[in-house]
Amino acid sequence: MYLPICLRVLLLAGILVRPCKSSLNTAVELKLHLQSSGRTKLNPRFLSVTIDASLASEPKYIAFLGSQKLITLTKGLSPAYLRFGGTKSDFLLFDPQKNVSLEEKLYWDQPINQEAKLCDERNLPPFLEDMLRSQWPAQEQLILKDSFHNKFKNTTLTKSTMDLLYRFANCSGLHLIFGLNALLRKEHDEWDSSNAKLLIDYCTSSKYNLSWELGNEPNSFRKKSGIYVDGYQLGKDFLMLHELLSNYSRYRNSGLFGPDIGQPKKQSQKMLQSFLKSGGKFINSVTWHHYYVNGQTASKEDFLSADILDTLIPEVQTVFQIVDNTVPGKLVWLGETSSAYGGGSPGLSNTFIDGFMWLDKLGVSAKLGIDVVMRQALFGSGSYNLVDSDFEPLPDYWLSLLYKQLVGSIVLNVHFNAAKSIDENKLRVYSHCTNINNSNYKAGDVTLHVLNVHNVTQEMQLPSTLSGKYVDEYLLEPFGDDLLSRSVLLNGQLLKMVDDKTLPTLHGKQLEPGSSLVLPAFRFGFFVIRNAEAPGCL
Repeated sequence: MYLPICLRVLLLAGILVRPCKSSLNTAVELKLHLQSSGRTKLNPRFLSVTIDASLASEPKYIAFLGSQKLITLTKGLSPAYLRFGGTKSDFLLFDPQKNVSLEEKLYWDQPINQEAKLCDERNLPPFLEDMLRSQWPAQEQLILKDSFHNKFKNTTLTKSTMDLLYRFANCSGLHLIFGLNALLRKEHDEWDSSNAKLLIDYCTSSKYNLSWELGNEPNSFRKKSGIYVDGYQLGKDFLMLHELLSNYSRYRNSGLFGPDIGQPKKQSQKMLQSFLKSGGKFINSVTWHHYYVNGQTASKEDFLSADILDTLIPEVQTVFQIVDNTVPGKLVWLGETSSAYGGGSPGLSNTFIDGFMWLDKLGVSAKLGIDVVMRQALFGSGSYNLVDSDFEPLPDYWLSLLYKQLVGSIVLNVHFNAAKSIDENKLRVYSHCTNINNSNYKAGDVTLHVLNVHNVTQEMQLPSTLSGKYVDEYLLEPFGDDLLSRSVLLNGQLLKMVDDKTLPTLHGKQLEPGSSLVLPAFRFGFFVIRNAEAPGCL
């Protein structure tokens, strides 16, 4: 049997940890159930992304979405939804008469080759990119400061901003979900839809195909704006929006998602239940938000804590229970989610260590029946983004790209041999049919994604029925053995873009039949079992 040898000492959380030996026992045997788990197939856009509406706090920064590099990175995550929402969406007012900013004008006034498609032209000019990037840190600090102090002011949304946002989503192969302002109220607390109608009129005249939300975290409206809207009224507001959209041939069958409630604490549970009773039948999916920890107080240990990872499970179960009791069968989405709220945790949420929370959340969500998971955020302010302000992909981007390429929509069941003593909370494994859109694989192949939060290497053995199969290993490790690295290695190779228009090819390392699946301490990765001929995947 292959026994991995550790050559390095890992400094973790100020404690000297030596993950220098393989597991103290022989390889643990996996029990794979190769039939489907019985749940509905996941949405092809299961892993989706957001852009926080705070990017439009100062409209000129929307021009960032013209970056060819950012479009290339986003294309790699297609198919997906792109949610444009968040707290700031309830402070945006559409004005079709408002002049565009100078930066937007510089963007749109570029000469266009009429023979070329719009997506091939009008990329962010280098001089404009450099100028915006030099100004962005100050703007980012302002956004985070206002968010921390719950200070928000209305911002104008122009036609140009909407054009840039839609072009970005469309050219990246993503479907845009736009969050409308829910804080516009009439005298009797009824939602004022007049501004939304102006925006919808413009979108239909521009032939934009998109979906809609109304409001963000209504449970915190009072704290952020001094306005209180109860769940029952919010449901009636969604009915009003549903009726408004039905007047447009382009949007009468478009998606409508909500209520984007915060984590299901007692008051939020009551609001969600009340909302679903009055408006649940008018939405396509129920959306709620989840974060594990406070970004201001989170520690390295939190990101490696199996107990914290496990806190997601009861929250998912609580939401499903409310949905099943009010609108049974309605799809449930994590409409906004990441590791740490409050903009993320600097030095943690934007490093390799965040991948434990992200990959486990994808595994738990798929297993429990969540239809879509929307990562906060693709790009923008804060520390929880997939792409940084220099348009460089962070570790969670590469993890998401691998997930997209390897993990299919059918969930399988997997667990460890009961006869083997192992802490399953610290060696966490999930199983899917392999994504056969990846030309390297075919129907019947199986993908495992595994996380090891033990401080020693762990080995797994496939069941005897699969021991004769070749396995492709995709092991992700932090550059320099530093869990707080912003760069990542795939099977020992540093991941980086080839150029602004080209992503690298992600190669697996072939393991011989009968090999143990070896996962070093504090690492995660994927294993694709070739020719598994899983009945649930054929």
